[in-house]
Amino acid sequence: MTEAPRRTALDATHRALGATMTDFAGWDMPLRYSSERDEHVAVRTRAGLFDLSHMGEITVTGPRAADLLDYALVGNIGGVATGRARYTMICAPDGGILDDLIVYRLADQEYMVVANASNAQVVLDALTERAGGFDAAIRDDRDAYALIAVQGPESPGILKGLTDADLDGLKYYAGLPGKVAGVDALIARTGYTGEDGFELFVRPADAVALWEALTEAGASVGLVPCGLSCRDTLRLEAGMPLYGHELTSATTPFDAGLGRVVKFDKTTNGGDFVGRAALAQAAERAETAPPRKLVGLIAEGRRVPRAGYPVVAADGTVIGEVTSGAPSPTLGKPIAIAYVDAAHAAPGTEGVRVDIRGSHEPYEVVALPFYKRQK
Repeated sequence: MTEAPRRTALDATHRALGATMTDFAGWDMPLRYSSERDEHVAVRTRAGLFDLSHMGEITVTGPRAADLLDYALVGNIGGVATGRARYTMICAPDGGILDDLIVYRLADQEYMVVANASNAQVVLDALTERAGGFDAAIRDDRDAYALIAVQGPESPGILKGLTDADLDGLKYYAGLPGKVAGVDALIARTGYTGEDGFELFVRPADAVALWEALTEAGASVGLVPCGLSCRDTLRLEAGMPLYGHELTSATTPFDAGLGRVVKFDKTTNGGDFVGRAALAQAAERAETAPPRKLVGLIAEGRRVPRAGYPVVAADGTVIGEVTSGAPSPTLGKPIAIAYVDAAHAAPGTEGVRVDIRGSHEPYEVVALPFYKRQK
């Protein structure tokens, strides 16, 4: 007997707004409220409001919390200043990616690890397993937080009307505690849309009041509620990887073109961390003979590629595979991210096609991202 999907603290709000709901990683989540294209355009041009309460928060505390995270993750977490955040990954001993993460340093001896919903238990189990010998405690805080994001160019103005926190001084990938609409929150300048924006970690009991306050504050500038569907097209345009698509346990950070997140120069734990040896080999492979590279593809026609579709050369030889694809509201054309053989990965490479149900559709190879906001 399958378990019923979990519901966030905002479930009744979504249903009252007429959201189309979907089961995502064991959660009942809003897919869209109206038109996913309209929601996408709102985030690019005005602002969008997201419920991200399915994400998995894990708190790590103690005198050797930093050492544990330096050992368990590929990044230099001990070097993160209090109030800042870092994008990183947790890998298996063979170098395969178990998840990509954001780690916030909340205090000298306190960190919050934010995992993808589908991998939260895997990350929790891996951290717990790797904690042996470290004076650090791991706490599953998935039920302690609701997470609401406001994203888009109007988001700073919307939030400024609801908080006394210093948003102008809040840098990208930083977080500070403060009150928003009278609610205690961790205010983080992070997001998954390619736009400026904020993610607000609050108690589940405060989620509805905060959502309503943000909705009211953003009404005059065109803020709209947004579902997971437009979040996917926004991150796709911004070239941001999605676990289970661009990132898997069969790929290393170097395979995904994200080798920069792996820090071999860590001094903690004698420089050792889980997966180090395998990742060193992956780094060398990527430098000398990369098997495939992650690239962007822009359609010349109108047919939309989907994950798993083969990428082929002009002679029909399979040279890669699409990992994500969708119509791009910003570009007005279908786009895709794909792993392709290194010989066909240079921007402008001619003759690249995507096999869409037997029809070889022409695509232009481009560097990622497809979209970068003007700052």
